[in-house]
Amino acid sequence: MTSSNLRNIEVAAGLIFDQNRLLVCQRDARGSFASKWEFPGGKLEPGEGYEGALRRELKEELGIEAGQLSEIFRHQHLYPKIAKVNLRFFRVEYYSGELKNLVFQEIKWVPIKELPQIDFLDGDLPIVQKLVSSCGE
Repeated sequence: MTSSNLRNIEVAAGLIFDQNRLLVCQRDARGSFASKWEFPGGKLEPGEGYEGALRRELKEELGIEAGQLSEIFRHQHLYPKIAKVNLRFFRVEYYSGELKNLVFQEIKWVPIKELPQIDFLDGDLPIVQKLVSSCGE
């Protein structure tokens, strides 16, 4: 299958900060990309925009209502023989509700400078590099 035959997937991901730490989430051990780490969020549903999808996903995955969202990065990642994924990353400026792990194997707060030590999905690596380089560490 050539890259032009692959399906396109639109994904919105949220960057939730707690001072110099970010919330990261570990995928289920039984699903696709088992036990890889990612930022919360997910695929857009038909007719849904990026911000709407991210708000829905944060509610479903973490039980929170996202406030203001600011897009800070976007790129396309090719997962060979699987899909082309268009990723947009948003800073979650604030949220309401109690943060709960509703779907992940694990969630944790990680200092930005330690993000490269986490086994992230390949599609998240460019934003990880950007975050680490911008924190001056």
